[in-house]
Amino acid sequence: MEKILIAGATGQTGKRIIEILNSSQNFNPVAMIRKEEQKQIFDDMGVESIMADLEGDVKHAFEGVDKVIFAAGSGGSTGPEKTTAVDEEGAIKMIDAAKEHGVKKFVMLSSMGTDHPEDGGDLEHYLRAKKKADDHLRESGVPFTIVQPGSLSDELGRARVKVAEKLGEYGEIARDDVAFLMVMSLADPLTKNMSFEALEGETPVKQALIEISGIG
Repeated sequence: MEKILIAGATGQTGKRIIEILNSSQNFNPVAMIRKEEQKQIFDDMGVESIMADLEGDVKHAFEGVDKVIFAAGSGGSTGPEKTTAVDEEGAIKMIDAAKEHGVKKFVMLSSMGTDHPEDGGDLEHYLRAKKKADDHLRESGVPFTIVQPGSLSDELGRARVKVAEKLGEYGEIARDDVAFLMVMSLADPLTKNMSFEALEGETPVKQALIEISGIG
């Protein structure tokens, strides 16, 4: 089983990712946590956890790790400094540690709009931070997938999506389906060294990823 380190494991999307990984036969999730009291959540699920802070040192968390999912975010209610510290600098720190430890794939949760942050209005600073992290990953030499969803909803996922490098439209997608897309993107050779946008749609997740990967 591949050991998967998840940054942002306590977030809404991160928890869904952990649940999917924990029920799979191929992956052994490791939840990256910031506080001791968060450990119990994952102990109760039978999931391994490790203490590491994106604003501190993270290298020790990579021991024996095969692949990484970065689903962390500073949240909508924090200021620009926190966004820079977590979404940009924290992500870059994780990418550098992944490279140092020879991680086989890094799956990044990004956002639609990172290509043109200047059009993001109130989200411009957030989108610029995400873009810097995404670009760092693309240039790192670490095999990657960057998932760029539309607005995240808490609706029940349908496991049916619409994906493309550029969709040319905006919309919503359930966190459940984003989590599924990210876990599926761990599988090689799916979506290797690719970025793609994602919205709710009619194509089953696995089929959508096979088609965009140009395999099968």
